[in-house]
Amino acid sequence: MTVAAGAGRLNLIKLCVGVDSVEDLADWIAERQADRQARGLPEQQVHITRMAPTRSAELLDGGSLYWVIKGELLCRQSLRAIETFVDGEGIGRCRLVLEPRLVRVAARPSRPFQGWRYLKGTEAPA
Repeated sequence: MTVAAGAGRLNLIKLCVGVDSVEDLADWIAERQADRQARGLPEQQVHITRMAPTRSAELLDGGSLYWVIKGELLCRQSLRAIETFVDGEGIGRCRLVLEPRLVRVAARPSRPFQGWRYLKGTEAPA
């Protein structure tokens, strides 16, 4: 049996809206990285979400964000940091700081859901 990188660790799972494939997501990330590099910013990808996970310490102990693309869980990115902030309209937000590198995982169907969900390491695909 193959063990997922996040096995035993807590992860997040989220729908990747507006992306048709892992390659599409990789291209989008590469464009953002080129922009960050041109502005002298560190190599990292940031995803903003409304709700902050309450189990941040567990997630940051080797967890990843697993992406569902077109109804299938297809890839993951390691979590580097989780930062809460208030946006310009006074709304609380959460910044998920991710390793820009995508890691493909064994494809698995996933039903639609809103926001993000916790994904136990024992349930994460390899």
